[in-house]
Amino acid sequence: MTEVTAAPATAPVSPAATARVLAEAARAVDTPDLVLAVSRNGVRTVHTGGSAEPGPVPRELMAYELGSASKPYAGLLLARLVAQGRVRYEDRAADLLAPGLPVHPAVRRITLRHLLTHTSGLPGLPADFYPQAVPRWSTDPYGGYPADRVVRSFLRARPRHRPGTRWRYSNFAVSVLGHTLAAATGTPWEVLLHQQVLAPLGLDATRVRPGPDGTDAVGHRRDGTPVPALDTGGFTAAGAVRATPLDLLTFLEAHTGGAADSPTDSSLAAALTEVTRPVLRRGWRHAHTHTLTWFHHPSPYGPVLFHAGATLGQQAFLGFRPATGLAVAATATRRVHRADTFVATAYGLLTETP
Repeated sequence: MTEVTAAPATAPVSPAATARVLAEAARAVDTPDLVLAVSRNGVRTVHTGGSAEPGPVPRELMAYELGSASKPYAGLLLARLVAQGRVRYEDRAADLLAPGLPVHPAVRRITLRHLLTHTSGLPGLPADFYPQAVPRWSTDPYGGYPADRVVRSFLRARPRHRPGTRWRYSNFAVSVLGHTLAAATGTPWEVLLHQQVLAPLGLDATRVRPGPDGTDAVGHRRDGTPVPALDTGGFTAAGAVRATPLDLLTFLEAHTGGAADSPTDSSLAAALTEVTRPVLRRGWRHAHTHTLTWFHHPSPYGPVLFHAGATLGQQAFLGFRPATGLAVAATATRRVHRADTFVATAYGLLTETP
């Protein structure tokens, strides 16, 4: 599927005007710590705030848990490995994870593309995940479910739908993708991500584990009490990334071409282009469009690509407009709730501002 959308011409927006927009948007979000960061063709404006007293490390230099907003990193990694010829989108995951092992026919048909695009037929989480998770749902639901158990659950799975026929958001599937890429390359996921994505893009403040004391933001429950750092167990590829808001902008700028040092490696440049291309539609009248890894919506200023994420006590939003070079990164340290305004506020910055 191809799509060409021209963005209307807009007058340049000054950093001072952007700062006023961010300050106004921040008033709508109630959280101990908040960062709203915008890049316009590489020119950055950052607003920090929140109800908590600032600590010794500035908020924009703290590492925040991205939760499901980690998935674009997994998508870019897959796209780069494909561009390098090391794997193919149509490679079957079970063949790479356990060659020759008997599996359900539907599992045998699941490809790397299916896993990344949430069309594998797998559930959101393995069926046997919940018994061990429920007793510690608010503190550590994932830590007791390690990588080998994720892989075993995949190889024993019985998908409800034929792969490629239904869209169903799945942390399980993207986690399996991570383990499959590690098996295919003979490289641990964390090392692979660093080698192929983080280091080439200069993302020195991005990682998949907690950092030194005092450098990670602390999440909070709705009542303001702190929660432990997230342990994703075997679901690393689906939600383990931690990053500073400034690193998030660097990651997004690489997708818009607004980075000071654009990627020169041909496989990385090809991957950055590939992950912005619409590849599927879903929902009523196929109204929802997706790339390999980003949600894709129209706006008055051209298409926007975005992904949000939440953990036990933190939230993140990443988005960009390819046509205008706008990137928005937002982080907050309060657990999501039904009346939460965080995602709507960040999305509004992406879609409603010139």
